[in-house]
Amino acid sequence: MTGVRGVRGVRGVLFDGTRSHVVDDLEVRDPEAGEVLVAVAAAGLCHSDLSVIDGTIPFPVPVVLGHEGAGVVEAVGAGVGHVAPGDHVALSTLANCGACPECDRGRPTMCRKAIGMPGRPFSRDGSPLYQFASNSAFAERTLVKAVQAVKIPKDVPLTSAALIGCGVLTGVGAVLNRARVDIGDTVVVIGTGGIGLNVIQGARIAGASVIVAVDNNPAKETLARRFGATHFLASVDGVRDILPGGADHAFECVGHPALVRAAVDLLDRHGQAVLLGMTAPTVEASFLPAALFLDKSILGCRYGSSRPQRDIPRYADLYLKGALLLDELVTKTYPVEDFAKAADDLHHGRVARGVLTF
Repeated sequence: MTGVRGVRGVRGVLFDGTRSHVVDDLEVRDPEAGEVLVAVAAAGLCHSDLSVIDGTIPFPVPVVLGHEGAGVVEAVGAGVGHVAPGDHVALSTLANCGACPECDRGRPTMCRKAIGMPGRPFSRDGSPLYQFASNSAFAERTLVKAVQAVKIPKDVPLTSAALIGCGVLTGVGAVLNRARVDIGDTVVVIGTGGIGLNVIQGARIAGASVIVAVDNNPAKETLARRFGATHFLASVDGVRDILPGGADHAFECVGHPALVRAAVDLLDRHGQAVLLGMTAPTVEASFLPAALFLDKSILGCRYGSSRPQRDIPRYADLYLKGALLLDELVTKTYPVEDFAKAADDLHHGRVARGVLTF
């Protein structure tokens, strides 16, 4: 190991199964072989974090929340060579093994060892705490597998870089990696929160000719157009007026059964509906099978079908070139002690992305 020993007195957001609250007495163990200790500078607040609190995403408790962060490497375990203390990193949630058939095929999001196996590198008063999404970015120190720490240029602000690790990888990745939107394609994006805005800008980067953003909050139109939307609608009802034949791609970014159905119904021949919104595990959606006979598809998408060690540097480079918007995603920053306020703002749609800072 290089650097400091285990850290005590760490601030972070803890969910105990009943309530979430900020504590200042977490402990983080030393990094072991293949691990990296990161001093988190900033962490984006995503609906997935709220979904743990409201039960939409079942997760063992007590758990240290957060999964979208960036910071500075503080220590590394044996065998880690791609990052060193002092490096700036964006954190991914993929603690993939790197050796299974899926990893070998370049599909780390499908690694079975990266799904449903939460570690417990944190403790409090001697009791171990779970780590959300193998990440727990809502703590001023966190411990991740080396593969999750991706080096980024130091001229990318950490408050912006934090958003690459979830919102950008998921949204832009869904466009470029999963849907493979092509130049001239037509796109409908249902829901313009953090994920939806990244889908919009992914479609712009891919060269889509028409990008219809749909959101029932009219206040989101300006930002949606800034990210690349060519049209903005308050409901899906007007999409066919813009695209009479339907869309090549429809992205559902809300997680509502009726909108899943709408995404399917809005497709043109050979179109594909990509489902990104998180529903509760038992929620069902319906569609007409006959609607798919003209080579239409419904696609699931985990984490933008991303390869973080490849994609995060790629997105950082696009940001530095002015093609990828990150600063504009950060509606407001909050000290971690104001987590409750940040969560309330996100729940009521007041922010595209709120960022907690340490």
